[in-house]
Amino acid sequence: MDTLRRYLLPGFVFQSVVIAGGYGTGRELAEYFLSHGPYGGLLAMGLATVVWSAVCIVSYEFARVFGAFDYRSFFQRLLGRFWVAFEILYIALMMIVMAVIAAAAGTILEETFGLPYLVGVIGIMTLVGLLVFGGNETIERAFASWSGVLYMVYVLFFIGCLALFGSEIRDSLTSGITEGSWVLGGFEYAGYNLAVIPAVLITIRHHRNRRDTFISGLLTGPLAMLPALLFFIAIAGEYPDIVGEAVPVNHMLELLGSRTFQILFQIMLFGTLVETGAGMIHSVNQRIAQAYGERDREFPPRTRAMAAVGILALGALISQFGLTPLIARGYGTLTYGYLAVFVAPILTWGIILIRREYASGD
Repeated sequence: MDTLRRYLLPGFVFQSVVIAGGYGTGRELAEYFLSHGPYGGLLAMGLATVVWSAVCIVSYEFARVFGAFDYRSFFQRLLGRFWVAFEILYIALMMIVMAVIAAAAGTILEETFGLPYLVGVIGIMTLVGLLVFGGNETIERAFASWSGVLYMVYVLFFIGCLALFGSEIRDSLTSGITEGSWVLGGFEYAGYNLAVIPAVLITIRHHRNRRDTFISGLLTGPLAMLPALLFFIAIAGEYPDIVGEAVPVNHMLELLGSRTFQILFQIMLFGTLVETGAGMIHSVNQRIAQAYGERDREFPPRTRAMAAVGILALGALISQFGLTPLIARGYGTLTYGYLAVFVAPILTWGIILIRREYASGD
């Protein structure tokens, strides 16, 4: 259990939080990867994985060295008085992600079970709130256990698509097709998804030394991207038509023709959407709790509940804009902000600060 917490838990939490805004519905994979062609998409995924691991290695060590396990402490150390720039971007992204979660949940229940769109929105927000109120241990256990379910379902999905559409997938991936700049797609995808690192910081308290942070950071990229890679390969045979699908996963599940597996996949996806929402809201609560602690005050449960409910309600309202516009415009707008405020500083100034701390002997 100790090994799991030190080496694998950060990657599982990262993957659990990133999936709703990263590839849960397949819309994101179509937008940032498959739109660059099957081969170009694979290259972009490889680049994004390398960027994730590199940034996570440095970020985890920065958090361990400075004991910065909430994003306020982390970015105050990294950016000084300009740390609030990250908070503005993070809250903006969180609201978009919460809206994506609500829109995806509403669409899933509507298209899979014929239930009203609003039932999915209310249901997902209720479950997110319940998980947030469970606290650190409950969230960590949920992330670790549900990751096993997620990997199992994605492997079954991959095998099913490979069995039925193997020749189409092979032809698509070996076509060598690239469209536009796959480098740009990889950096953009990596950039906005790295914003979920605040939800991972609390797990770094289990790390004992540099070796722990290096191994867990190195593993985070592949652990988070593996389900996306399986998903990408599974849908590649439907290129280019699938790029235009609002919810590619629903299209593929219908082609597979198994009602039982369709329900299983949607249950897995629904649970993962819950984890993403809970992880992001919990990171905000941790930041507020840390501010209360600096004033020798306890974070009141009522305030914790009010913060969560307020975020959930705003996310539900924003979800009315629809899934595809939220992903195409919302994420794209924030990507470069995260590259400027987080990725560039942590890979430059962050490394300098860590080396200074090593030199001081602390």
